[in-house]
Amino acid sequence: MEIQRVAVIGGGTMGNGIAHVAAKYGLQVTLCDISEEFLERALSTIEKNLAREVGKGKLEEAAAKATLERIQPSADLAVAARAQVVIEAVPERRELKLDLFRKLDSLAAPETLFASNTSSISITEMAGATSRPDRFIGMHFMNPVPVMKLVEVIRGIATSDATTAQVMELARRMEKTAVEVNDYPGFVSNRVLMPMINEAIYCVMEGVATAEAIDEVMKLGMNHPMGPLTLADFIGLDVCLHIMDVLYQGFQDSKYRACPLLRKMVAAGWLGRKSGRGFYQY
Repeated sequence: MEIQRVAVIGGGTMGNGIAHVAAKYGLQVTLCDISEEFLERALSTIEKNLAREVGKGKLEEAAAKATLERIQPSADLAVAARAQVVIEAVPERRELKLDLFRKLDSLAAPETLFASNTSSISITEMAGATSRPDRFIGMHFMNPVPVMKLVEVIRGIATSDATTAQVMELARRMEKTAVEVNDYPGFVSNRVLMPMINEAIYCVMEGVATAEAIDEVMKLGMNHPMGPLTLADFIGLDVCLHIMDVLYQGFQDSKYRACPLLRKMVAAGWLGRKSGRGFYQY
């Protein structure tokens, strides 16, 4: 099956980025969200990002226009019935995703593939909420989607070889580098990244160094493009806390216990860039 029609569920930061990239590389995309307001905001973001690519000489104006024309907005989940692949990109809440996939399962054709952009929630568990666990997989895109090359392709316990091959090819068609991993808490990306961020937060809490100093050490000493605390602010401290809790619950290992300072900052509403304050002020 050559994939031509994709439905992206959720028009937030990740969803609009996935729709942007899929449409840019020739796929017909239906972008679905709960309201016209959210859809207008998502399309406006895609338009601005495409204009930025045109301005930098990375994309022809005609190609940007064609990309937008390949994206159809809809507030009706029934669009899943016409898709060959449904990619979920709703907020990172377990019950929300499980409920969504139960609904999608009743609407989509039996052969439709389901993919979740989750950064930490079990692919196997979500697949178990549907009648198609063999056709369920993780497609963990990195933020910002139009720029970052990696897609972590996560196999659940029942994901078939055929589904994996089709989704790996879909990612490559979007000019992404697809890396196959298995379904364990945090997969690879966040199982390695989040404990590093968490340890950097412990360094702040214990007075080892300032946030600026810690970031500078990691940038200059480890050649990281962005320090871990700047990155935490970019990701969202609430998201970091959620992933640490998923790791801790999944492994029951104290090395994954979230730093008390991270929990305190989230409780204070200091979530990073999106709230205007985290380890830095914005």
